[in-house]
Amino acid sequence: MKKRIVSAIALFFAVTVAWSQNSKAPRIPLIGEDAPSFTAESTNGQITFPDNFGNKWKILFSHPADFTPVCSSEILELAQMQPDFDKLGVKIAVISTDTLYKHISWKKSLETLNYKGRNPVKIDFPLIDDNTWYASKLYGMLHYQTSTSKDVRGVFIIDPKNKVRAIYFYPMEIGRNMDEVIRTVVALQTSDHNKVLTPANWKPGDDVMIPYVKSIDHAEVMNSANNKDTYQVSWYMTFKKLHGATASE
Repeated sequence: MKKRIVSAIALFFAVTVAWSQNSKAPRIPLIGEDAPSFTAESTNGQITFPDNFGNKWKILFSHPADFTPVCSSEILELAQMQPDFDKLGVKIAVISTDTLYKHISWKKSLETLNYKGRNPVKIDFPLIDDNTWYASKLYGMLHYQTSTSKDVRGVFIIDPKNKVRAIYFYPMEIGRNMDEVIRTVVALQTSDHNKVLTPANWKPGDDVMIPYVKSIDHAEVMNSANNKDTYQVSWYMTFKKLHGATASE
């Protein structure tokens, strides 16, 4: 009898621990951390992300499901914008919990569509199979209050050193703004290359900001340097003109 009770207690704790581990929400990688690495099959063959993309900027997009309307519009927009991403030295990868077979079929169909009156376009970036949810959990793309098996619309911008630099999440019902993704990449590259900040609503070509003015005295010293490329709105807001030097060329 005692053995049965001990066995029952042990089984209870094992089930409790397993349930706790499975029900715990996946952790989202934080800005500044190394991008988690994973290997998976894709429409471009087996890849290891982000390693196989080399010394480039990378963007990992997650989506809920193939052959769905919003996801299809996003893939087609990304395909049309491939030259824009190429100019910025950015590699794209798209992932969902659908199978490789479904990815291949969906890709073939998308490449025949005349979307927004534009000619069909070839999809060069990989669609990654994550039917085991491994990568989706690594990147915190499964938001269990929404779905336990389908990714929300995640965006992870990763720099050449494989550090996570920006993260977005959109609900399943809302398509992403790809122009904003491009703007964010250009802003990050501009900031890195010129050691500056970008203000709210910044667009390529706009003035940037000088970082971290420590005090009014520090601001006055900077202002007295008579640098024609800088100007102040306040002692804690100093702007700078870049004369067209934006991205890290």
